[in-house]
Amino acid sequence: MNRFLPWGLLSLLALAFLLLFIAYPIIGILLRSFIDESGEFSLEGFFIFLNQGRYLEALANSIILGLSVTFCCTVVGVFLAFIVARFDIPFSNIVFLLPLSVLIIPELISAQSWIMVFGNNGLVTHLLDAFGIPFPRFYGWFGLIYVMTLTYYVHIFLAALAALRGFDHSLEEAGQSLGTAPLTTYVKVVFPTIIPAVLSAGLIVFTLVVGNFAIAISLGQRVPLLSVLTYRSFISELGGNPTMQSTLATVSILLVALVLFLQRWYISKRDYQMVAGRTPPRSKLKGWKSWAATGVAGLVIVLSLLPALVVLAGSFTVSRGPVMYWGQFTLDNYTRILDFNLGVVGNSLKFASLATLLGVTFATLVSYLLVKKRSALSSTLDYLLLLPLTISGTVLGISLAQGFNSGPMVLTGTAALMVLAMMLRRLPFGVRNASSNLHNISNSLEEASVSLGVPPGRTFFNVVLPLMAPGIAAAAILTWVTTVAELSASVVIYQAGQETLPIQIFRLINSDLMARASAFGVINMVIILVPVFIGIRVMKVKLFSS
Repeated sequence: MNRFLPWGLLSLLALAFLLLFIAYPIIGILLRSFIDESGEFSLEGFFIFLNQGRYLEALANSIILGLSVTFCCTVVGVFLAFIVARFDIPFSNIVFLLPLSVLIIPELISAQSWIMVFGNNGLVTHLLDAFGIPFPRFYGWFGLIYVMTLTYYVHIFLAALAALRGFDHSLEEAGQSLGTAPLTTYVKVVFPTIIPAVLSAGLIVFTLVVGNFAIAISLGQRVPLLSVLTYRSFISELGGNPTMQSTLATVSILLVALVLFLQRWYISKRDYQMVAGRTPPRSKLKGWKSWAATGVAGLVIVLSLLPALVVLAGSFTVSRGPVMYWGQFTLDNYTRILDFNLGVVGNSLKFASLATLLGVTFATLVSYLLVKKRSALSSTLDYLLLLPLTISGTVLGISLAQGFNSGPMVLTGTAALMVLAMMLRRLPFGVRNASSNLHNISNSLEEASVSLGVPPGRTFFNVVLPLMAPGIAAAAILTWVTTVAELSASVVIYQAGQETLPIQIFRLINSDLMARASAFGVINMVIILVPVFIGIRVMKVKLFSS
């Protein structure tokens, strides 16, 4: 019994928590897709899905969009990573701000900013109209692929950059010594070795695109998408079919699971292992090559950071309904927030703080159990922690709302469910960051403490926890900034009085009140930026070390 306490008991409690709040809702939504409105077993939902064109069109569109954005992200991300890893170009240090831009500029604000530039009432649209130059409609495929590529390419960039920096330069030299041209060497030697890393990041991008809600509903007005249909099926007040909610969610889960299987199968067939070697040197480009590489890299950087500037300018711009009068400045947008909407800001701070505190506490415990105290339950814990990564936020929100709307634990409609959804959405990333330096902590430190008579629990708090502090700090900051920006799960479960900043921004965008939405967006970005700045500059936290 002493060997079971305390870590065996804590593993059991952690498993029970994940089974109750992750496995149970997801299994529930899968099972409900096979039950009709009378409670009997039925394939009605799948029959409707296969026989109504809009559902199949939404599935096909989601797959095409996912593949298109993943391809574009791969081209942009690998190119930028190659330029940064191999060449010394001006402004190369600024490139490393790109991962931060993804954190500081939530995808909803990114979509909003580009609508303000290229939308029907956008700045560029009106400017071109004044000169009689027609501008193609931004809503639809072009807008979706454009904005999602600029939002998600950083995942490919980071993966490709890490792989290129770990490449053994002697292999490249060997290929060129045999008379192979540099370009051929890159194609046949260098790029195949980074394919596993790029594919893993590509799976993340595909999953994010298929499950994306904010950009999809803002820009995909004429493009039926699975995530948007799932949301609309859930919130439909008249004629809503509860079976279809579960069926659409099930199709989304199966789609991501299929892509995950294909990705792992492909990587298993192309397994490359790199032994330690020399890191490729960075050379200095000259002439037109330098200008071209710098220009393309600079353009990507500017386009990545531009949304923050657009939203900032829009927040001070005079507007009358959907019309914004660029060049005329006012503080009215912020005054309205101070007078009527401070509760929205308070909700975001309150919900995100609780979700971060609970999430990081749980992630710290689970990461320790998985790395240092593995048991028969560890594999099950691992799989359960992966589940939130395989489903979209909309599906997670629907599964929680359906799973806890009756029975002994009714949470639907409560603030507790909002906090729970925010916590679960980011839990896998919290565990990953909290465990980032656990592998470097020697077991002998704990063993020495226990051998001196210190109980295991106190040893954990006095010895291990201080050494885990850098990883925990990174987990806390990343959990906070992503939780403050959370929309897809919370938008399907919130009730009146529980609106957060992203929900309020979403509602204002739907009403074409872009100036007011911009003011909320600036506040959201400030709330995100402050802990990031403190963590990086003051606490010296390495957010992307893991």
